[in-house]
Parts: sequence; C-alpha cells; structure tokens
Amino acid sequence: MSTHKDRNTTVSDARAATGPQTTVTAAPPRRAGGEANKTNTASRLSAESVTLAYDGRVITENLSVAVPDNSFTVIVGPNACGKSTLLRALSRMLKPAAGAVLLDGAAIGSYPAKKVARTLGLLPQSSVAPDGITVADLVARGRYPHQGLLRQWSPEDERIVAESMAATGVAALADRYVDELSGGQRQRVWIAMALAQRTPLLLLDEPTTYLDIQHQIEVLDLCAELHETQGRTLVAVLHDLNHAARYATHLIALRDGRVVAEGPPAEVVTAELVERVFGLRCQVIDDPQTGTPLVVPAARRPRTAAEAGATGSPAAAARPAGPPSA
Repeated sequence: MSTHKDRNTTVSDARAATGPQTTVTAAPPRRAGGEANKTNTASRLSAESVTLAYDGRVITENLSVAVPDNSFTVIVGPNACGKSTLLRALSRMLKPAAGAVLLDGAAIGSYPAKKVARTLGLLPQSSVAPDGITVADLVARGRYPHQGLLRQWSPEDERIVAESMAATGVAALADRYVDELSGGQRQRVWIAMALAQRTPLLLLDEPTTYLDIQHQIEVLDLCAELHETQGRTLVAVLHDLNHAARYATHLIALRDGRVVAEGPPAEVVTAELVERVFGLRCQVIDDPQTGTPLVVPAARRPRTAAEAGATGSPAAAARPAGPPSA
C-alpha cells in the first residue's frame, strides 16, 4: 500500500470530496431471523418542524423526525416524496426554510464545519472520484477533517485508513485506480472513505443505486455489519422496500413530505401501509431467509378472451382469418 505522509490536501478540499457529515452511536446486534434488538429511543440527530424547499418549491413542511441512536434507520417512500431532501437536511447540505436540524441538542448550523465533519459522515447519491486517484489515496481523504495546522498526517491516520479498507474488503485494491473498479468495488471504496472519518453517525443516500442485485446485497450486508460490529448509527435512503425491511432496525415511511409511519419493520410493513404509501396492492409474508416482512405485489389479473376481443388485441388480430365464404 502506498504511504500517505505527503498528503497535504486542505480541509476544504476534503469537505468537497467527502461532503457534509454528522453524529451517531452504537448499533444493536441482530437476533436470529433478522429481528433486531430493541432500539434506543434517544436521538443525537433530529429534524424539528422543518420546512424544506428548493428554489421556493416546498418539498416538506413542518416535518419532524428523530433518528434513534444505535439504529440502522432506513427512509422509504415513493419517488419525489422528500427522502433524499430530508437526508440532505440532516447532513447540513440543505438549510431548512423553517424549523431546525439538531445535532446533540443544538442546531447543526451552529457548529463549525470541521466539527460536523468529525461527527457525521455522508455518502452522497452520486460520488465521482478525481481522475487517476488510487483506492488508498481516496480512502485517506476521509482523514482530512482531522487534519490541521498543528496536526498533520500521522501513523494513526495510516492505521485508520488500513483498518477502513480491511473492514470494507478493499485492502487488496489499495494501489488500484478507482476508475478501474467495478461499481460494487467503487461503492465499497467510498464507504471505506466514510469509515476513515471515524464518525459515529453515517448517512447514505441510495447506496445501492446502479448496482446489480449481487452488489446491492454486498453493500447492504456491509452496512449491517458496520452497524452491528462497530457501533455506528446508520441512516440510509433506499428504494427497495424489501431491502429496507430486511436490513433496517427502524423504518421511516414518507409520502408527500410527511411521515406516514415509523418503527420496527415488523410493525410498520403491512399490506395496508404499502398500499397507502406506494399505491401498491400486495401481500406481506415472512421472508424465508430472515423472517422479516417480504412484500409480494398482487398479480396482474389476466384479461379474458371477451375483453381481449373487445379491444382488438394483437393476439386476436394475429389469428388467421377463416376461409372465404362462398
């Protein structure tokens, strides 16, 4: 692995590379069947009656959410319901038009940026690595919020970078260029960089986007392991409700910028809730692998022959014509 003693990138460069960040705490181990231990209801990170808007267009209004400490919290909901907008506000990337995001009881905007970067990590939806950067150098950027005039690169930083790569399974890729890696490998590298920040709270905006099913499961398994073994509070936005139900210890369901339901997936994910939030008729059964809720969409009702004939279906049109009449 290459050394990092000459890394003198500024803190502002680091923030540009890593994005904003916030705080977290320990996470409970899971019991057999995918069920999590009871989540602590205390919260270091919360949104209090926030109104969030882009260019004057209100996305959410008077929204309150508390992230339970020691949880793997997943935010779900249909497109354009405010999931990523809420995550951006929690990470200090979006300032509320009203209300406040609180970190350890104080408005997150009242903290110096460097303080927030040492307590909250963010993996944004689309991360682009600089050209020609190696895995080890990108992961090392996670240490920049801890640098300063009186604290330069140290053996401790080197150790934390190595541990972060080992935890995410990318140590063997340390000298590879990031742009040579597969999508799943790159996502693991970005998570390793976030881990190198050593923040107790980690926010992930759609971490499985653009990944195939194998890499989606690998990334979510990694997140669950970090939550269980390293005592990190995770907050993720996911589109796949079954993934959310399998991995989350605390679920927040949004629709039209409002919280429709929240709590343990086993209590929240019901057929009624899915139809109310997503407009999808379904059946909810136990996942045969984990025992967590599994959403099975209702089957499309086949059209009858009479219906097909009445609408002039392609199948009816394709039937050969009978012999001409005499």
